[in-house]
Amino acid sequence: MERYSGALEEAVDGARQQERHYQLLSALQGLVKELPSSFQQRLSYTTLSDLALALLDGTVFEIVQGLLDIQHLTEKSLYNQRLRLQNEHRVLRQALRQKHQEAQQACRPHNLPVLQTAQQRELEAVEHRIREEQRAMDQKIVLELDRKVADQQSTLEKAGVAGFYVTTNPQELTLQMNLLELIRKLQQRGCQVGKAAL
Repeated sequence: MERYSGALEEAVDGARQQERHYQLLSALQGLVKELPSSFQQRLSYTTLSDLALALLDGTVFEIVQGLLDIQHLTEKSLYNQRLRLQNEHRVLRQALRQKHQEAQQACRPHNLPVLQTAQQRELEAVEHRIREEQRAMDQKIVLELDRKVADQQSTLEKAGVAGFYVTTNPQELTLQMNLLELIRKLQQRGCQVGKAAL
């Protein structure tokens, strides 16, 4: 008798999961219609079905939210680093202007042209250094963000989410961003709530 009740529970669970899969697949198909046609064509029924299967237990929703939180923290940290650098540069420029004004006020009139030429060279050197530091910071930011994207792709690939693998191909990146947007829209609509019934 226990064997039959166990089999019955498994059948009911299987039917619930199948129904849940169809609900997610239907919701995904509806959301895909909002995408540009070039991306609609690249999202086959199989891809959407595989994505719906990956979303069944709700884990992927949690993973995506965690990745989003990490991304926001990283972006905020990088933004603050860039702001600090800009503030340092502003303070440096102010100090240099102040130093130049004081030197000009203390300078004898016949030495003023020589002093101004030297100050102009110093100003140009400082501006060059500032540009180089800003360029280096911007490169660091881009590399860090690229690393985060690769980490996200790898994490989602390991979680078995269809369409995700590490790539730098712009078309594939855009497709992955669209897939993420579909997942987030499903999450916002509360499609993962039904997982408790499984």
